[in-house]
Amino acid sequence: MVDEVDRAQAREQELRDDALRDVRRKTAEANHGAERCQECDSRIPPARRKAVPGVKLCVECQGLVEKKKKGWYADSN
Repeated sequence: MVDEVDRAQAREQELRDDALRDVRRKTAEANHGAERCQECDSRIPPARRKAVPGVKLCVECQGLVEKKKKGWYADSN
């Protein structure tokens, strides 16, 4: 029979595993860029991640960001 201590230990291990997974993902993103775009969740090709260290956006979303900065694009929201 599983008691409260066993359940608490199992939950603690789940939380620890989740935290380690997050740290590994963030470390990989910092070193090689994100695998998925933070805006649209599309896959960022390995060549782009290699060419632009720490990349977080796909080419399309990065283009929109740059156009907004230059005032070439008016967001409809």
